Amino acid sequence: MSRSFDAIVIGGGQAGPFLAARLADAGQTVALIERRHMGGTCVNDGCQPTKTLVASARVAWLARRAKDFGVMTGPVSVDMAAVKARKDKVVLASRQGLDDWMGATEGLEVFRGSAAFVSPTAVEVNGELLEGKQFFLNTGARPVVPDWAADVPYLTNTSILELDTLPKHLLVAGGSYIALEFAQMYRRFGAEVTVLARSSRLTSKEDKDVSATIREILEAEGIRVITDASCMAAERRGDGVAVSYRRGSEAVEGSHLLLALGRVPNVEDLRLEQAGVALDADGYIAVDDKLRTNQPHIYALGDVNGRGAFTHTSYNDFEIVSQNLLDGADRKVSDRVMAYALYIDPPLGRAGMSEAEVRASGKQALVAVRPMTRVSRANERAENLGFMKVFADAETRQILGVALLGIEGDEVMQSLLEAMAAGVDVDTIIRTMHVHPTVSELVPTLLADLKPLV
Repeated sequence: MSRSFDAIVIGGGQAGPFLAARLADAGQTVALIERRHMGGTCVNDGCQPTKTLVASARVAWLARRAKDFGVMTGPVSVDMAAVKARKDKVVLASRQGLDDWMGATEGLEVFRGSAAFVSPTAVEVNGELLEGKQFFLNTGARPVVPDWAADVPYLTNTSILELDTLPKHLLVAGGSYIALEFAQMYRRFGAEVTVLARSSRLTSKEDKDVSATIREILEAEGIRVITDASCMAAERRGDGVAVSYRRGSEAVEGSHLLLALGRVPNVEDLRLEQAGVALDADGYIAVDDKLRTNQPHIYALGDVNGRGAFTHTSYNDFEIVSQNLLDGADRKVSDRVMAYALYIDPPLGRAGMSEAEVRASGKQALVAVRPMTRVSRANERAENLGFMKVFADAETRQILGVALLGIEGDEVMQSLLEAMAAGVDVDTIIRTMHVHPTVSELVPTLLADLKPLV
């Protein structure tokens, strides 16, 4: 016996539950299949738990700086069990909220288990056959575990969240977002931290001045940064682990090893070959500009499609698909302006093109840079590390890209992102009155200083 649904959503990440509820509210019968927890990486292993930990680490950092502000405190210590308990409370509240919502949605049935296609129009879950008219895949991604780490104890962004004690010396393999957020966080908790990056610089996809400043910020907090660690190998060393690099000529020992070397899509268990769904060259589910696979009744959303690796891109995928199917819209992935943030402290807010992309575009461009030491809000809070940088088209005077590395850079970036999406020129922003004292008030001053990119 099989059961039939109008729509089958596989995966409860940041697109799946919202899409399932929207389809059900539109009168469709919907099956939502999730083998672990609702909310995907964001709720369970990513944004919510890590930013909750980042908040605790920031409080510890500020407390140690209290004297700089004329506030006298005693010795600062961190109770890692309490830090974890606070993180767990935040995560469980979000997860429970999603579970309750899905369970109360009329026309939506939740299945707990792993789904696998048996044909282009049917999947099996827990031995039960479910047939569907349309399928929506939101199975996410998982951390890369390289062969060189297979024989030593290691942590990933998921398992490190279960630590309730402080590592003596955390080795972080990786030089991008997950790696650097955990590195700074645990340094602020009190651990010794060493970062081993395979590239010649941290955040290698960012502009060189951004990468260099990020390194300066982290090293100033006592984090050791090793770049060009392209040939890593690991072995047990006492109760800890030793990681060699640069063809084994050098090594560093630590009590714990965190692997933050990228992610791979969760596609293996889906048996996509049974549905005739194609993958791209990197192993992601190949989709078109409207997130359809080569099978027009099957869509892929979120990290599994390789079109974005963030909560906001996954949710935007949901918006694109749901509005196209239910509202008669004509939305495309290519219409969105790519934006993201790196949540070290201070954060990096990024939108649009990098400098390398601007140069490669062949456009006549303008650039302006302003250090955070010239921002009143940053100086008042004694957090004036970093800088603001904006690129604009010399002909249209529209913004091409921004990199805001500094206090509230992630928030300030949002207003410039909206200007980019709306096609607002820099002169309109310059003429707009901004409130003092804010970080945003320096944006018109920054834009007024645009000069040709040479």
